[in-house]
Formats: sequence, structure tokens, C-alpha cells
Amino acid sequence: MDELAEMGRLVDQYPSPVVVLTGLAGVGKTALATYWAHSVKDRFTDGQLYVDLAGFSSTEPIDPSEALGAFLRALGVAPQRVPVAFAERVALYRTVTADLRLLVVLDNAYSAAQVRPLVPASGSVVLVTSRSRLVGLVPDGARLVEVAPLSSDASVDLLVRVVGPDRIAREREPARHLAGVCGGLPIALCVAAGWLIARPRLSVRAVVTDLADEGSRLASLSGWDGPSVQAALDQSYQSLPPAAAALYRRLALHPGPEFGLGAIDVLVAGAVHSDGPSCDPVDRLVKASLLEEVTEGRFRFHDLIRLHARGRVDSDDTEADRRAALLVMLEYYLAAASRADMVLTPYRRRIPYNFTVEFSNLPLFDDRAEALRWLELERVNLVRAGRAAIDAGLAELAWFLADVKWPLFLYHKHYRDRLEVDRRGVRAARLWGNAWAEADMLKRLSRACTKHGAFDEAERHARAAIERFRQANDTRGVLDAQEGLAILYRDIGRPAEAVEMFTQLLAGNRAQGDPRAIALTCINLAAMLTRAGRTVEALSLLVEAQSRFGGMVEADPYNGARVLIGLAEVHLESGDMDSAERAAAEAETRMRHLGSDHERAEALGLLGRVAESRGRPALALRLYRDALGIFDRLGSSRRADLVRHVERLDAAAGHAPEDAGSGAEQAVDSPPHVQATGNLAQQQLRYRRRPGEHADDRAGPVGDDQFAGRAGDDR
Repeated sequence: MDELAEMGRLVDQYPSPVVVLTGLAGVGKTALATYWAHSVKDRFTDGQLYVDLAGFSSTEPIDPSEALGAFLRALGVAPQRVPVAFAERVALYRTVTADLRLLVVLDNAYSAAQVRPLVPASGSVVLVTSRSRLVGLVPDGARLVEVAPLSSDASVDLLVRVVGPDRIAREREPARHLAGVCGGLPIALCVAAGWLIARPRLSVRAVVTDLADEGSRLASLSGWDGPSVQAALDQSYQSLPPAAAALYRRLALHPGPEFGLGAIDVLVAGAVHSDGPSCDPVDRLVKASLLEEVTEGRFRFHDLIRLHARGRVDSDDTEADRRAALLVMLEYYLAAASRADMVLTPYRRRIPYNFTVEFSNLPLFDDRAEALRWLELERVNLVRAGRAAIDAGLAELAWFLADVKWPLFLYHKHYRDRLEVDRRGVRAARLWGNAWAEADMLKRLSRACTKHGAFDEAERHARAAIERFRQANDTRGVLDAQEGLAILYRDIGRPAEAVEMFTQLLAGNRAQGDPRAIALTCINLAAMLTRAGRTVEALSLLVEAQSRFGGMVEADPYNGARVLIGLAEVHLESGDMDSAERAAAEAETRMRHLGSDHERAEALGLLGRVAESRGRPALALRLYRDALGIFDRLGSSRRADLVRHVERLDAAAGHAPEDAGSGAEQAVDSPPHVQATGNLAQQQLRYRRRPGEHADDRAGPVGDDQFAGRAGDDR
């Protein structure tokens, strides 16, 4: 194709080009970009990144800041290190890509402003597809390639590949007429081919006759939904069996851009029609080119087809049918996410939700890693499900959809999503009229605001949570919210108030008799007392916390390991190096197994202090550098102390200062090469992993910068 040759010429001629493929909707821009990207994959030694910017979809365009966050994580940046501020994300992205040779595919872009922040540092190639010409990128060096409709011969070749050579050979001339009626638009050609596949006895000439009245309108399609494509899709829809047609319509109500078989099955199970045991409605939709299988078991609509399906559900289903279909999908996501929640945080306080149906197809999770992977895969769907619930007036369900995402935010952070979800959770609780639910979400919103640096707002929400819990007569909730306020004081540099509150809270928790709450407050108060030199008191509290965590029925291994870090610090301050080393070594082992890198680095730093105290500077330097490598990767403010330790030991040994992040840990955890392909909405950005490394290696509650590893997010 001419476009492929032009793309190759531009990449060869310019060292870091931005190539914009522009043309009509359905003309094949994405297919062309995907084909070319696959054909040149060996030229980009550091891999490929892909994102669907949803510029002309039925949903809002993707925020470039969200795309940057996904790219940074795909490039090996830990979730906790991804900045919240947009400008900081852009700066980090440019830094990370400075020495990489990448192909970045930005599909379905809306504007130059959406694209510009996603252009990496020099040395990489950016391939953009858009219905708009994006001339605003030309001053930035972009080159535009117009993607024209397929020629008559290419259109017939497409029909041959989809329908089969024998059938098209029998009606070669009608096939050329069909190509003309479809205007060379691949989307329309594939729909027409779908009719022929679905009806083996249907002639190509009959298809041309059915489309004849719409021919002029199809030819005039100029990038927006047009009546001729509408007619083609109507014909495909009308040829579907009843169950497949119902599924097609109702999938348009799905809140997210992609969906798995679980969400599909609940709609199929609720259909009143039966097309026989041999008829798979999903298979019928895929074969009719009305549904695209993105990866195995995950599907999406083309933008135009989604619009068509939405029109059919509005016209062919009653309001009750539409509401029932939406409700069953939203409840499915809640039920499935609740299973993951129970695996990851079984100790959480919960209130029950009364489901309207009983689900038989919920995912099963063998371990926490699998549960966390599912939550990450469905993250966008879960967030948008909450939006859809509150827009539909389902306030109670909207609150539960906010609540159930807690384990994902605990382990993977996603602070931007968390702030939105927590705010919506507060609104949903108020619409629902549940004071306890409002209090619980206000407590979370306070911590989310702290992460964003909105300290005044955080304090206001914390105090409101305390008041709502009091109104709900929940003493346990009051104490938890007060602990959140004490943690806020600790984080913003008000230690005297924090110590006073923790002391009062410990007395309150003892009166309540909740062993986990007592243990968490013991950890928090002990840390403050250790810094104040009150090691005897701190040690007593940590021993108590260790005993209480060890006796719990529902294990909390992360906080149990945090006790060991506290013990190591106390023993160091007391001069008991043997006990400090044992506690820190066990903490390092446990945190490594949990994937809690930040706390593992804390333990390594403590082991370095032990080694230095014993007169083993070489070992101490190695441990400090290992810890520093982790802190550098996570962007933790704790690195400053370790840099001073490293520089001091280097100077004492007469060494030249080395790069701060040159330790063994950094070498092990350097960003892997990226070979990402997939849709941003489902975060299917993948990278080549080293042998033995798993997707969940960094899935623990590792925190970020000065707030990392603190118990305020672990209730």
C-alpha cells in the first residue's frame, strides 16, 4: 500500500518523526498502524507502547495524564513513583524515555493537545491515528499521511479474505459493485461480509441490491456516523438470532470500553430467547463483525457499531429491560470484585449488599496475586461502573462499587482514580442516606486528599468522618477516623499532637478490645516514641503488637512484618545489635515475599546500620546501596538519608563519590524493555519480564515517599 511505503520513508528520513495517519472513520487507520507496527517491531529495540485515546468514541477522550501514568508503569516505573501532578508526569516520561528507542502508537487521537504530552524524548517514533488532520502538530515536526479508502481491487481482496475465495470468485462483478457501494470503507465491507458469512445462501448480488438505496450516502460518509453505515449495520443486526441480537443491544450499556466473558455471560443468562444449544451469541456477533475480540476472552465494539447498538437498545428494549441489563452488569462487577476484596483484605469491616440475582460465573482466585491482577485488569470498568450506577440513580450500589475498590488502591495506589472514587463514594452515601457509609468514605477521602497535598481538606474530611461515625453510634469507626487524623498530624509535622492522639487512641482501642486496632496503634505510637528516644516504652508496645498479630484468625502479614521493622529500630537505638539484626533480617525476608519493596528497603537500611555499628563498612555500604536502589525506583524521600550514609562511607574509604542509584538493587530492578500492545482502558500494557519475575512482584502495599508503609492506609 502507498501509505505503508510513505510511513517507511518518513521513519527512514527523519530520526524521531511523529507520523499522523488521518482519514475517514472506518477507513482502516488503526488496522494500518497495527500492521506497520508489527512489521517493524525489530527496529525498536526497547519495544512499543500503545494507547487508544478514545478521541472519537462514545466515551470521553482519555486524559493524557492517565495515558502518561499507564506508559510510565509499562516502562517499569513503580505505581508509587508515578507523580500525581500532570507536569511532573510529563517530565518523568521524558526522562525515562531519553535513552530508549520506542515506537509509540497513539490511536484515535482527538487533538494535538492530547497527543503532545505523550511524545517521548528524541530517539523514538510516534505513530498517531485520528479522524482529524491534527495540523497543530505540524510545527512540532509531525508528518501527515492521508489514509484513503480502499481501491476496488483491495476491497475485493478484503472480501476474499473474509468470506472465502470460492464464493467471491463466483460473483466477481457483484463483489466489485459491493466494494463500490461500501465506498472502500473496511468497516462497511466487513459488515457486508458478515452477512454473507451468517447466511451461506445469500448472494453478493442480493447484498448489493439491499444496499443500493443507501449507496450515495455511504460514499459521502466523512468521518461521522452516516446513514449508509447505519443501513449496513441494521441489516447485520436484523440477521442475528434473537439471543445474539439482545446481547448486541444490551452490551452497548456496558460502562467500560472492553469487557470479558463474565460481563457477557450475565446478559446471556438473562435473555428470554433461546437460539438452541449450538448457537453461541458471542460467536455470532464476532463472525458478523459486530464484536471484536481484542485478546482471548475480551471483547469490544468498534465506535460506530457501539453507537448503532446503543440506538437499537433505545428503540427495541423497554426502559425496564435497559435498567435490568445495566443493573446485572454492575452487580456482576461488584460481586466479582468482592471476591477479590475478601482474598486481599479479609479483615476489613464491611456491610452486606443484597444482590438482585445470584451469580454462577464469578472468577475464582487462588491467591492474592491473582485477585490483584483481576482488579487491575478491570480497573477502568470498575471505576466507570461506579459512575454509571450513580448516573442511574443507584446510590447504594454506587457506594458499594466505591468501597470494593479499596484493595486495588491499597496495593496499586492509582491516586487519581482513588480521589474520584472516594468523592463519588461520599456523594453516593449521602444520596443513599447512610451515615455510616458516608463516614467510612469520608475517612478514606481524607487520606486521598493527603496524598494530593490538600491537607486542609484532608483535616476537614477526617473531622467530618469522626462526627458521622458518632451519629451512627459506631465507637470503632470513631476511633479509626481519629487515628486517620493522628496520622495526618504525623505526616504534616505535628508530632506532639500525633503522640497525644495515639496515646488516647490506644486507651480507647484497649477499651474496645479489637486486637488488630490495638496492634496498629501500638505500631504508630511506638514509631513516634522511638524517634523521641523513649525506647523502653516503644519496645513494650511493639512486643504487644507482635503478640496480637500472631494471634489473629484473619492474617495481616504486611502489618505483622511492619512490627519487625519497628523492633529493629528500637533495638538499634538501645544498642542491642544482635536483636536488631535478627528483626531486620526477618522483616526483609517477609517484605520481599509480600512484594512490599519500600518496607524491604527500610529493613535493608537498618541492616546497613547494624553492619556499620559492628565495624563492617563495606557490608554496610552494599546494604545502603541496595536500599537506595529501591528508594530511587520508588521516588521515596527516604533516599536522602541513605545518600548521606553512602557519601560518608565513600569518603571515609577514600573512594570517589558514586552515582546514588548504582547499587545492586537498581541493577536488578532497572526498567525492562517494553513491548506493550493493547487498550489503555484495560491497561494491557505489557513488558518483557525477566525469568522468574511475575506481574505482581510490586503488588504489595508499598506506599509512596514520606507516607510510605504507614498504617493509615491499612485499616
